[in-house]
Amino acid sequence: MASDPTAPAYEADRAIDSVSALGEDSRRRMFAFIRRAGRAVTRDEAAASVGISRKLAAFHLDKLVDAGLLRARYESPGGIRKVGRKPKVYEPTDAQITVSIPDRRHELLADLLLEAVLTEGADESAAQAAMRSAEHRGRQLGEAAREATRPGRLGPERGLTACERLLEQYGYEPVRQSPTRLRLRNCPFHPLAAKAPELVCGMNKAFVSGCLHGLQASGLEAVLVPEPGECCVRLGPNGTDHDDADHDDADHDDVMAQDR
Repeated sequence: MASDPTAPAYEADRAIDSVSALGEDSRRRMFAFIRRAGRAVTRDEAAASVGISRKLAAFHLDKLVDAGLLRARYESPGGIRKVGRKPKVYEPTDAQITVSIPDRRHELLADLLLEAVLTEGADESAAQAAMRSAEHRGRQLGEAAREATRPGRLGPERGLTACERLLEQYGYEPVRQSPTRLRLRNCPFHPLAAKAPELVCGMNKAFVSGCLHGLQASGLEAVLVPEPGECCVRLGPNGTDHDDADHDDADHDDVMAQDR
């Protein structure tokens, strides 16, 4: 996974643009025709597939190119060389469209678990490897964000702002409860977290902690304070919420079961 902290937000915007582009019936049908063709398709072929004019087909096809769903080039269909300008042809890109509201990041969870399996040490359990993988990824993303913004020293308030921006891009829906306290309203790994709360919530905490460490945000920590329907992690000043966290951890499985 790339360490560019802006990538998730960019991908989400692209996915929404792609879905919007497919909202028009003729456009959607042409896209389906081109995907099934198994070769580059001309404007005339695309127009004929839905019964519209070549000019109107060209308009819709270019919209699909702009949305990243098709790519276009000039080529003679079937490799046949003809005199004159080669026609413009279209073929599908490798784009995969996934739109989820609220945001879900199951591919991130799968990637972290795969990394844990591939790097599990002889002296650690599978769960420990998963926590290590999550913390390491969060740290990488925090370091990349810090390198991109060069914020200087980050105390609790500015550190929380920097972490808020980063976690927003990964679907956590952070809400500032006070200048030094941040609640995460969405769990990007739901509903999988309900199936294995101890593992997945632990990975969430490790990931967020890694983000804080990578950002070099001082005076802050991530603690488990589970709430039904939300991420189990809260960010606040060091040394706070420990009593609440210990109490809530004891009932954590019950809370997650209620949200299932």
